[in-house]
Amino acid sequence: MNPRPLVVRFGALGDMVLLTTLIRHLHQRFNQPVDIISSGPWTRPLLEDQPGVGELYVVRSRNLPYLFNSELQRVVRLLRTRGAGPTWLCDHFHNASTYKLLRRAGWRATDVCEPNHFTDVRGSHFCDLWLRFAYRNPRVLGAEDLPCTATDAWPTLYLSELKKQQEINWLATHQLHDKKLILVQAGNKRTMRRFGFRQRNTNSKYWPEQNWGQVLCELKALHPNHAIVMLGVPSEAQLNADIMQRANVDGVYNLAPEMTIARLMMLCDRASGVLSVDTGPAHVASSFGCKMVTMFGKASPEMYAPRGDKAIVKCLTGIHDGEQSMLGITPAAVIQAWQSLSVE
Repeated sequence: MNPRPLVVRFGALGDMVLLTTLIRHLHQRFNQPVDIISSGPWTRPLLEDQPGVGELYVVRSRNLPYLFNSELQRVVRLLRTRGAGPTWLCDHFHNASTYKLLRRAGWRATDVCEPNHFTDVRGSHFCDLWLRFAYRNPRVLGAEDLPCTATDAWPTLYLSELKKQQEINWLATHQLHDKKLILVQAGNKRTMRRFGFRQRNTNSKYWPEQNWGQVLCELKALHPNHAIVMLGVPSEAQLNADIMQRANVDGVYNLAPEMTIARLMMLCDRASGVLSVDTGPAHVASSFGCKMVTMFGKASPEMYAPRGDKAIVKCLTGIHDGEQSMLGITPAAVIQAWQSLSVE
């Protein structure tokens, strides 16, 4: 049996940030690197340099049938070479296909445990769940949960000094390396789906561009010597541009076209404060200890609020048409929450 813990999580960027709570505690518990099966282009640059992370088995797509999925076949071959061992399965859906993947590589049901039956943490924050899950045992290790006395239920991220300096050099090309920074994350994958209007009813994380523009004006008035950096992936650049046009103030920079995970991490490490919708970069920022305001749509802040050891996070929700909605959050409420952070 391979003694190294294996974690399986096919999650979005924010999910993988929250997962570092589990990774850290499994690493501490076993004194072994934690190997990870995951998907998505963000997983490797996000986790490859994190303390306690071992091998990363990243699959771009699980939808293609195994017979035609050369990448999935490659991962199975690598897992067979690694050898089966205690495994923590963190996904809540598609577990049947995940078990099939593990069985192809030589795993048995006794090697795997899932985070079910934690009735006392239902509705609690995901970090609390991952903390408890780190002390669960699959049957191959006896199946008895160990007592959990740890209290550090928050994600942590680390950026190597080499990568940090490389990204600071990039920041210097925008003449921003010596400025105080405020980061703004207005977009998310729901807003920027290829088809559909931003303000469609199914987009629970949409906040009107005119609201963002008003807030940018207020932020610039409060912090005239700070640069405001608009975050996002390249597909969110036009949303940022539309917001900046409405704000019509100097000192706002749209860096979404050039954003990478390492650059996002560097910016969060240097930021004075962050304003974001409930999305992955908000979790990256809190893991670096940022002061931040996060706006929520239909999701529960009790379960998904950004967390960090030294982070100060204000979560905002609103009511619109009788339901929890980001559309019920006013620019005035955002600025009031921002001012309570005492961003310097």
